[in-house]
Amino acid sequence: MVENIKVFTHNSIRIQNGNKAIYIDPFEMKQAPHDADYILITHDHYDHFSPSDIAAVSKADTVLVVPEKMSDKTDKVRESVGKTETIAQGETKEFNGFVLETIPAYNTLKPFHMKSAGWVGYIFEADGKRVYVAGDTDVTKEALAVKCDIALVPIGGFYTMDTKAAAELVNTIKPEIAIPTHYGSIVGSPEDGAKFAALVNAAVKVEILMGID
Repeated sequence: MVENIKVFTHNSIRIQNGNKAIYIDPFEMKQAPHDADYILITHDHYDHFSPSDIAAVSKADTVLVVPEKMSDKTDKVRESVGKTETIAQGETKEFNGFVLETIPAYNTLKPFHMKSAGWVGYIFEADGKRVYVAGDTDVTKEALAVKCDIALVPIGGFYTMDTKAAAELVNTIKPEIAIPTHYGSIVGSPEDGAKFAALVNAAVKVEILMGID
């Protein structure tokens, strides 16, 4: 399964599920593959909702999914995608057979990502594995309750949880695999991936995918 996951820059992720390509928060894409079946946006900050990068990965029938409170932003990308859909915090919704669950993504003691903004992380199935993409979040009660096989979690600190907090989260929810994101460029250092891995219990396998083509 991990061979079908790419982490490009920041929280820009591509997951291949059978013949479907799923992108999360495409950002600073070096190529324009135009192969996305689904694009999932976690929130509206420029480094997660980038119209030019959405256009780079979209094709004629791409389904773009955004948090419900971002519905007014979709005009910026409507011509780039086939269809736009919205989803709320804590909702489970099906799009042409693709089932998405959302987990609220927010800060607990910082002002950058308020729970009231309605921003999300996503859970979906890929290759028979339950995948959690946390989005920009701290360790929250909702995140601690997640059940998943693969967890992609931010580790860069400042705007999100840092390496220590992210390790505490995955050590609690115990996925088979943890993949760090959201570090090495805008926030965090390239070395944070190794720091995170060192803090994660041996029962959880850490895969460092950032920047690997």
